[in-house]
Amino acid sequence: MAKKLYVGGLPYSTTDAELKDAFTQAGDVASATVIMDKMTGRSKGFGFVEMSNDDDAQKAIDMFNGKDFGGRSLTVNEARPLEPRAPGGGGGFRGNDRGNDRGGYGGGRGNDRGGRSW
Repeated sequence: MAKKLYVGGLPYSTTDAELKDAFTQAGDVASATVIMDKMTGRSKGFGFVEMSNDDDAQKAIDMFNGKDFGGRSLTVNEARPLEPRAPGGGGGFRGNDRGNDRGGYGGGRGNDRGGRSW
């Protein structure tokens, strides 16, 4: 059965293909994904590798955890399931919840009063 591994401490330049190529040293890799930031499109410095069987997964952990990869020390362990999150979007602008709405700002003096200047 396939086992998913968390791989942290990746250099930000690492691609999916480079991650997969590295982990094939430990056995058959089913998939390898570097997690990217949605806003910037840059790597977040971690990813997931799915090994085809438990023995290859353990071999990959033993081989790569704490080892140097592109100048950075990797953290490799069995991935934990995603924790359920509370419903609702959260974040964003909540509006005026403190009663400090100042209203609109007044116009310039004089120009709206029949041409008189104050």
